[in-house]
Amino acid sequence: MYPTNIRNCIALHSRKVIVLLLMCLPFVAQAQKNMPNHDNKRLHFGISLGFNSSKFGITHSDAFTYHDSIKVVDSPRATGFNVGIISDLHLGPHAELRFIPSLIFAEKNLRYTLIDGEQDAQNKKTIESIILGFPVSFKYKSDRFFDNFRFYGLLGGRFDWDLGSNSKARKANDIVKIDRYDVSVEYGVGLEFYFPLFIFSPEIKFATGIPNLHVPTEGLQFSDVLGKLRSRGVFLTLQFEG
Repeated sequence: MYPTNIRNCIALHSRKVIVLLLMCLPFVAQAQKNMPNHDNKRLHFGISLGFNSSKFGITHSDAFTYHDSIKVVDSPRATGFNVGIISDLHLGPHAELRFIPSLIFAEKNLRYTLIDGEQDAQNKKTIESIILGFPVSFKYKSDRFFDNFRFYGLLGGRFDWDLGSNSKARKANDIVKIDRYDVSVEYGVGLEFYFPLFIFSPEIKFATGIPNLHVPTEGLQFSDVLGKLRSRGVFLTLQFEG
């Protein structure tokens, strides 16, 4: 299991990011134009560090409607972290093609509310994943404001390969089986702060999985009530480019 305090870490670091952004604003408003030739470079490289929040989008099976022991199935969010290498291809003054191969440590939960006499009981199944992600996106940027600040938007797709699909924990008899491959649509927004030697970019991105990841397991009630499982993710990252 990943550290149980990771949610507290996200909350703490989110506050630090907000403080850092507030500290950046006076700098970009007053300083001279930094990295004036950056947009003339054909290729840009950097590193991406951040946190993710993942869950499943659930479609119930027909068996769920008449199942006599499972009342509710939902997927509360779980947190993880990710690191990636940034490669940007400059297409024009405002456009870039971006590729960020990433290593993603993620969890997804399936929470079952069971009918147990007069009181309901809950049973939560956690699916841990170590994912190689290959996102490709089109990035459109605004003009610079105050010479050292700009907005941007992202739209693209990603292919994920779950390296943890063959782990011992994932092969347990009571764990729902999940396909190791996934394809998602991604979209997001970010800010660029230009410093003398690098660009700092806080970014938030949303990923919506397309294929059904559920691999049915015959005779497992936790699998029988599920029709389709599709991935849902939110990524909060800090990016540094030269």
